[in-house]
Amino acid sequence: MTALPLPAGFEDRLRQLLGQAHVKSGDALDAIDPGWNRNNLKSGLLALPGSTEEVASLVRLCREAGVSIVPQGGRTGLVGGSVSAPGQLVVSTARLNAVERLDPIERTVTAGAGASLQSVQEAAAAHGLEPGIDLPSRGTATIGGMISTNAGGIMAFRNGVMRHRILGLEAVLPDGTVMSDCTRVVKTAAGYDLKHLVIGAEGTLGIVTRAVLKLDPLPQASATALFGLPSVEAVLEVIQLALALPGVTLRAAEAMWRPFLDLTAEALGWRSEAIDRSAPVYGLLSIGGAEDASLPAAFETLFETVLERFPQATGLIAQSSRQERELWRLREDTDLVYHAYPAAPSFDVSLPQSEIPAYLGRLLPELARIDGAFEPLIFGHLADGNLHIILNRPGPLEPDVAAKVETAVYRDIRERGGSFSAEHGVGSQRIGPLEATADPGKLALIRLVKASLDPHGTMNPGVIVRR
Repeated sequence: MTALPLPAGFEDRLRQLLGQAHVKSGDALDAIDPGWNRNNLKSGLLALPGSTEEVASLVRLCREAGVSIVPQGGRTGLVGGSVSAPGQLVVSTARLNAVERLDPIERTVTAGAGASLQSVQEAAAAHGLEPGIDLPSRGTATIGGMISTNAGGIMAFRNGVMRHRILGLEAVLPDGTVMSDCTRVVKTAAGYDLKHLVIGAEGTLGIVTRAVLKLDPLPQASATALFGLPSVEAVLEVIQLALALPGVTLRAAEAMWRPFLDLTAEALGWRSEAIDRSAPVYGLLSIGGAEDASLPAAFETLFETVLERFPQATGLIAQSSRQERELWRLREDTDLVYHAYPAAPSFDVSLPQSEIPAYLGRLLPELARIDGAFEPLIFGHLADGNLHIILNRPGPLEPDVAAKVETAVYRDIRERGGSFSAEHGVGSQRIGPLEATADPGKLALIRLVKASLDPHGTMNPGVIVRR
């Protein structure tokens, strides 16, 4: 689609609305990090509203001028959900970053869409609380962006995804209307729960401006252990054993297949005699409890049971916070993969746990038949069935190879009761898989909702729904 120039006088009107300092173009825009996708700031014009009222005013201005809007948070998305083009306006929520209200009694926090997850975590931790969701990109991922992609992360198996953490929400709709439903209670049966239209909509139905999140008690102590295990079935069994440990709470249960661990361990210079590096898969577990002293003992009990079931297993219990951070870097420092394989093709799928062994048993040989050099780098939140699959190849792939790989990855996801996108969203890059795997009735309703709320197609066009 040919890019249209901005209407004459539009940028001047925008600067009058927001102030000169809060509209970026030219060299001022070049100084801003575009994030994961270099096309995020390709529009050449970025607005930084400082309030919900300013967001509403600029949305109305864009509607009158026929200018499409690309909402952006921390620009950490991986599926092209915030890419822009000349003639569009990028609207950043960076100035809507206040942690506005935190009530430790009712256990809620109200935060602006531009607040980082880490800032909310730190504010809650001061009261012995946490938002119940965590991501490796916590320092840059914003609350609004996480809402827009319905982010998951490492605690989803226990606390649900972003949708389950939100009590109330405020957003500006495509016509400039402010929808404010910032309730701070769990129980509300007051008609349509419209916030769920905006959650997961990736900015196609409006711009989130603030939200009310539930908070949970933060454990007083935590511990981490790494297990080398003979199979994915063994990891799944260890997770079930960990869930049954008395007196502690399983906080995270991650899996790393050997090629992935080999890459990150080598890049970080990590090694341990306690871990057999020839194991096919590794489980990284975190538990929480009331006191430090009891947690290593719980892991020791778990490891004894694991050895009875899987005599070839090996294990390492972190003995310090430094060692705990080192183990988590093995899993969370995924940038290392993309340094080794720039723009590597990656996939983010979810499956019921019972389907994971059979799915991988089909997929891995099929990928090898496509290209014998493929040795996928796989890791994931195995407790909720989320697998991240990255090919050991710089991207992009040749079109015919890419099509074969995509077919292999997605072919039976729906039949197995899973999703082609677990937590990264659809963006502009996953519309094909959405159309290929979704029920026709669901697709029709998606298009109807988009056409009803955004009839002019000006809100993040080309994302989720084709232009």
